[in-house]
Amino acid sequence: MDSRTEPAEPEPIAAVRRPSRRDTVARPPLVRELLLVTGLFVVYKVGRQLATGHTAEAFRNAGHVWDWERTLHLPGESAVQGVLLHSDTLVHVANAYYATVHFPATAAFLVWMYLRRPVHYVWARRVLAVITAAALVLHLTFPLAPPRLLAVAGLVDTGQVYGPTVYGAHPAADEMANQFAAMPSLHFGWALMVAIGLIAATRSRWRWLWLLHPLVTLLVIVGTANHYWLDSVAAAALLGVALAVIHLPHRTETTAGRAQERAVSADIKESVPDLVGAGR
Repeated sequence: MDSRTEPAEPEPIAAVRRPSRRDTVARPPLVRELLLVTGLFVVYKVGRQLATGHTAEAFRNAGHVWDWERTLHLPGESAVQGVLLHSDTLVHVANAYYATVHFPATAAFLVWMYLRRPVHYVWARRVLAVITAAALVLHLTFPLAPPRLLAVAGLVDTGQVYGPTVYGAHPAADEMANQFAAMPSLHFGWALMVAIGLIAATRSRWRWLWLLHPLVTLLVIVGTANHYWLDSVAAAALLGVALAVIHLPHRTETTAGRAQERAVSADIKESVPDLVGAGR
């Protein structure tokens, strides 16, 4: 009679390593996030209106910015606008891009991040909130008329001439938007953050193409004479500070998944010697 004991059956691989709660990412409550993001937009829009009525200061600052750009030997905004003016269709597309892409693209970015990358979403929302708040402070303390309103710039207000436009013909009487809030350009700041966020949150080798969004946005805001080059430089600087202060957590859904896979592989390797010894 064989007195040898039967070797114990190996534990199923599925039971070797179950995902812990640390490996899953809690998605923030939807209602709270909707209220928070909506509240941020409302506060920003109301805050921008508080900066209206500083016409003389806005044009004085515009003269300073124009002189700074010439001192720094930055290319004239007219170089980009000249390309747009060669085609009525191109001007219309640029104006439509400026008027319609800014908010929807940022909102779509936040929705996708919320649904697919919760940790990245919280990080991106915080960064966007910080640069928006900082921009509001600058809009209040440094009102700035855009280049399309600055006579010395010699630029065409493409929105008014070709359409479509989101601004009234008379800035001082515009009740829908503050036209003296050119610096920093949140069109560019948000677009750059959208690109950076998607590059950080995805793993496709094509993800770097998202940088085309801020690049096109930059050409559009300058070519339509809604912003100076320095408006985008200021936005990029604010974003850089925000990213330096608000770090993306190292443990994300992607890294958690890879960590789980490594843990499962390690447990399987540890089980192999036992199984081999049991069969001897």
